[in-house]
Amino acid sequence: MPDDLYQRYQASHRAQQAHTTSCTSCTDASRCPEGGRLWASFTRLQDAYLNRLNQRRRR
Repeated sequence: MPDDLYQRYQASHRAQQAHTTSCTSCTDASRCPEGGRLWASFTRLQDAYLNRLNQRRRR
């Protein structure tokens, strides 16, 4: 069974990339409100996934 956290992390990355491709307001330094929400979701899920990987490696 695929890892749900990983799937959500990858989906948020794809959504953020798709938005950035089509949004003329978003840059690496600043984001529109929607882009900011997508970026925050992506970074939160990425942190959670990487933290879980690190915890598994320590066992």
